[in-house]
Order: sequence, then structure tokens, then C-alpha cells
Amino acid sequence: MASSVGPKTVTPYSVPKQMTHSKKIMVTGPTGFIGRKLCANLRGYGYRVMGALHRRPDGGSQLDNSDELVVVGNIDAMTQWSQALSEVDSVIHLAARVHVMRERATDSLAAYRATNTLGTINLARSAAAAGVRRMVFVSTIKVNGESTEDKPFKETDAPCPVDAYAISKWEAEQAILQIGRETGLEVVIVRPPLVYGPGVKGNYLRLLHMVNRGLPMPFGACHNKRSLVFLENFVDLLTHCLSQTEASGQIFLVSDGEDLSTPELVARLAKALDKSPRLIPIPPAWLEIAAKLIGKPGLYDRLCGSLQLDIDHTRKTLKWTPPVSVDEGIHRTARWYLSQHRSA
Repeated sequence: MASSVGPKTVTPYSVPKQMTHSKKIMVTGPTGFIGRKLCANLRGYGYRVMGALHRRPDGGSQLDNSDELVVVGNIDAMTQWSQALSEVDSVIHLAARVHVMRERATDSLAAYRATNTLGTINLARSAAAAGVRRMVFVSTIKVNGESTEDKPFKETDAPCPVDAYAISKWEAEQAILQIGRETGLEVVIVRPPLVYGPGVKGNYLRLLHMVNRGLPMPFGACHNKRSLVFLENFVDLLTHCLSQTEASGQIFLVSDGEDLSTPELVARLAKALDKSPRLIPIPPAWLEIAAKLIGKPGLYDRLCGSLQLDIDHTRKTLKWTPPVSVDEGIHRTARWYLSQHRSA
């Protein structure tokens, strides 16, 4: 959710649903890829869900998973949250300014900070003032860094954010943890890697296109390892973070618990799509040079670099295990893809 100039109005409206739980959870970004599934999962556990929106969506299809919705305008340092937070027990903060493919801001770091840092700080302070018990903040594994080499990232590693997005999230983490210490607001931070599942976009969707079309892919000689997290696993973890006493003040990493190389991912996607993987063993060094020549060095890192997460702390502290296996997650994603792209 990008920050831009706009009205700071708060307009609540209701969606008729059965309310079976006394606790109300406010979710920012409830109509996004993660938000929709999260809201449905929370309602399945009996929570009342308040969705906080940038603007009211057109039509009613996007409103089905929330009991109530509130329009708050832009999320930044000036957002008025008091009415939206009335009677709210906990907040899950998903909304953010994410990666902008065609950046127009003259100062991209300031633009990310406006929403991701200052907007999050404002929400945390407002939540504390409103008597909210807990705030779960969805950050990013990029706070740890861009890649791993000898060992997976852990929540105790020294942060090494590189780009503006990761820096803005890291600054928000530090600030809201301090607000928690000062006010008693229970702050929980979750750093996910790439989230995939039905409705996925970006590089994962492009990879699905390539595999389904039988295009040759030059990743056969890559021996990397990457952690991913299936959408249902991620929202299950976020839901756990609401109720576990031990979660307060903690940072958690999340993944499916099984890391794959790029060739392994392609092979499993191909199997799920009933296709044959067409992997060509091009030396990774050549691919790295090619990525630099076309001006996209980060593309090589995303496709052939390693990014592993150690989730032992998450498992032990929250007594949590990813409920969906990697193969099942890939299968469900492929089934969704085929239902949407029969002619691809």
C-alpha cells in the first residue's frame, strides 16, 4: 500500500457475518494476496475480523472474509486510527509499500519510510493508546540480508538490510519493539521469505508460466537452496502469534521447513503441472555474467542464489509445525494456476 497524498477519513461499515468470538482482530491490507487468506483463517477460528482498507473496494467480492471493514486512507504518520481500533484486541499489520518495479519517487527510501516505518510507528502508538493487547508486524527476511552462504539466517543474526524496502522494515521493527517496552503493547515480529500459493504473482507466477509452456530453463547446474513459505502455512503461523503468550517481544522466521534448489523447484512444479522439466545445465557463473550484462544482477541472486531460514526458534517457542508440506503446497498452487490459465 503506497503512501500518497489523500484524505485521512475513517469510514466504518459492516458486512453481515456471524460473529462467534469475543476477540476482534484488525488486519491491515485485508484484500491482498495474504490478507484475504488470513482473514478467512481468523474467521475460521472464530475471531471477529476488522479489515482496515486504504480505500473501499469496488463490488462486494473483496468483502467476504471480514466481519467489519474500515477505510483509513493512506497509512503514514498522520493516519487516524482511534475509531478503527475501538474494541480491538490485537492487530496484524500486513499493509506496506512493497517493491515498486518502476520507481517514480525521487527519494525512494523516504517513500518507503513514510508508509513502512512512520506508518507502522503511528499504528503501534495508536494501538497502545487504544488499549490493544498485541500487535503482530509482518516484516521481511530481507532485514537479515539478501542471501545466505554457509548457514541459514536466524532471528538472532545481526540485521543487514540492503535496499530501501528492507531498511524501512528494519527501522519499523526497532521502533515498535521500543514502543512495546514503554507501553506494554505486546509486539511480535515475523520475517517471511517469498510467500507462494493460489493467487501468487511476481517471479513465482512467471516460473509457473515457463514450466507450463515447456520453455527451456538454464538452471540445471544451480546448487542453491531457498526457503519459501506456502500461503496457508504463513497465515497459520500469524494466527498462532495472536494467542501464544511466549510470542510477545519475539522475532520469528517462517518457512515450509524444507528448502529447495531452483532445479528442484522447477522439477516439482513440472510434476504438479503434468509437464516435463526442461532444465539446461548452464554454469551459474555464465548466468551471473548474463544477468549483469542485461542490467539485472539481482535476477541471478533470486534464481540461483541461496536464501535459507532456520525456523527452529519458531517451532519450539510457538510449538508450531507447518501444517502443509512443500509438495502439497506446490500441488495446490499448480491446481489453482491450471484453473486460471487453461490456455497457457
